[in-house]
Amino acid sequence: MNDRLTDNAALAAARREFPGTDKWIYFETSARGLVPRGARDAVARYLDDRIYEGGTSATMGDAIARARGKFARLINAAPDEVAIVKNVSEGINAIVTSIEWKVGDNAVLCADIEHPNSLYALYNMRDRHGVEVRTVAPTADYATPIATIAAAIDARTRIVIASTVTYTTGARTDLDALGALCRERGVVLLVDGAQSVGALTLDVARTPIDAMTVGASKYLCGTYGFGFLYVRRARAEALQPGNLARYGIDLGDAHEGEKGGSEYRLMPGARRFDLGSYNYAGANAVDVSLDLLAGVGVNTIEAHVLALARRFADGLCALGLPVMSGTVDKHASHIVIVGRFDAEIGRAHV
Repeated sequence: MNDRLTDNAALAAARREFPGTDKWIYFETSARGLVPRGARDAVARYLDDRIYEGGTSATMGDAIARARGKFARLINAAPDEVAIVKNVSEGINAIVTSIEWKVGDNAVLCADIEHPNSLYALYNMRDRHGVEVRTVAPTADYATPIATIAAAIDARTRIVIASTVTYTTGARTDLDALGALCRERGVVLLVDGAQSVGALTLDVARTPIDAMTVGASKYLCGTYGFGFLYVRRARAEALQPGNLARYGIDLGDAHEGEKGGSEYRLMPGARRFDLGSYNYAGANAVDVSLDLLAGVGVNTIEAHVLALARRFADGLCALGLPVMSGTVDKHASHIVIVGRFDAEIGRAHV
């Protein structure tokens, strides 16, 4: 591709960290991203540290702190607004189970285009606490329907769940509008960021979301089994975690084996959701990957991947193929999906 985007020196340097791109054009990042060579080397250093030293702070606790801080900077959050989770599923459940549900409360989402993990987390609350799960229809181009969600919210709505970009159709959600709506109505907005964080810009200081979770294995170019949960500080400190462990308890600098007393103080912000022990190998890998993303800049990455997606989609349309994604400009993303939506299976049928 000979355009000004591919002439970017930082992009070219980062590309050299991904030798998989030398043998093919890689299309599978929405499922799992390629891991850079430096991440492999960082995991090897961690394993050597375990082999020869038994594990030191440099590759264990310090690696967790580095990864937490770098992810916070990526989305413009504070480090104590970021918890460490294994994956998106754990992050979603951390928030959903922390709400003090009452019989007759309700949750709203667009079931046709959301990941089943969000659905099952809410169905679990339905079956345990008598919560109503309200599902709304997507827009004509299968994006998150802001106006329809607004109509579904009432005084008993506790949470809205939506994806930054839907895995089913590649449609981008207007998070500014949805966040403003939920903030105005006093409803928690929980966002699944799996399909965009690392590829598209997100400034949580500007976009009014309450919580967002993402795994490292897609656009963060890390390993499976490691992820992040952002929770806005004011929202986090109003929540009692549904699952609680020692790392979520504030005992100052006390050793992790210290019990404290029967009365306890939760860690500040999102860190109350940390469980443990951590996936230190995953932390070392994503520590390197986050440096790569920061070196290029997510603004640059976004411009590049959106231009490539538009060119690819236009070419497929010219061939007469049924391209679902990007039919409405404001919902266009870096994901291109060919097929027709099948509500029964919840995704495009090619």
